[in-house]
Amino acid sequence: MPVANLHAKRVPVSAVIACYQCGDTIRRAVGSIAQQTALPCEVILVDDCSEDATLQTLRQIVSEYPPGWVKILELSVNGGAGQARNAGWDAATQPYVAFLDADDAWLAKKLEIQYGWMQGHTEVQLTGHRTSWARDGKVPTTTPGLARVAVIRRGRLLLGNCFSLRSVMVKREFPIRFHSKKRYMEDYWWILQAAFSGHDIYRIELPLACIFKAPYGAGGLSGRQWEMEKSELDNYWGLKKDGKLGLAMVSALTIFSLLKFAKRVAVATWRRHAHGRAH
Repeated sequence: MPVANLHAKRVPVSAVIACYQCGDTIRRAVGSIAQQTALPCEVILVDDCSEDATLQTLRQIVSEYPPGWVKILELSVNGGAGQARNAGWDAATQPYVAFLDADDAWLAKKLEIQYGWMQGHTEVQLTGHRTSWARDGKVPTTTPGLARVAVIRRGRLLLGNCFSLRSVMVKREFPIRFHSKKRYMEDYWWILQAAFSGHDIYRIELPLACIFKAPYGAGGLSGRQWEMEKSELDNYWGLKKDGKLGLAMVSALTIFSLLKFAKRVAVATWRRHAHGRAH
């Protein structure tokens, strides 16, 4: 997929994608970056020691774009998404870093809107935005509404992760990195650490990225419901261990999280049965 406009303005952003056995979707993700109305200065694809043909696909993608624009970082050991993102973050050369998951996509004005807002508010180090579900498998071509921005408080974050990594743009010098040992919900731990360390977190109330699978139980990490649930609980109890939450609060959050988990399982089960009846 060619760059939509080689003369489009460049913004000082490094786009980072952690890649693990994602040959079926990574071309679409990179293509959505290439279609930006404001292009990042570089795209860093971090291959997390894939065991299939993903690396060959990444090399093909590099050849399809201007020299030096798409870069590959090969990891010798599979360390998980958090470690891969940290490696891409460390390799970034631009003052801002934006993350995208290999099976998701950005809407065309994502960087123009998000970077533009952060440039107008240079005291802000971390922003995100909303995400839509592309049920028809196509990236939406329009961005509805005005860019209203809300502060996301710690209490809201404790009720659930409303900050997906596909939406995040952060200043490169931001001091908090992803937990390199966590395999699940490392993004949630990261945003909780940021919030409980006193950093202001802002969300643009526009869907500037999209997912293509149902949020619950549609394969990939989101399909590993119990592992993710255990990691969410571990995040809460980790905050207690660090002295940032009391026993009463973490106990209440545990109960609430388990109730949400039960709902997710019920929804995923219903979708599987509905899909089976349809076929």
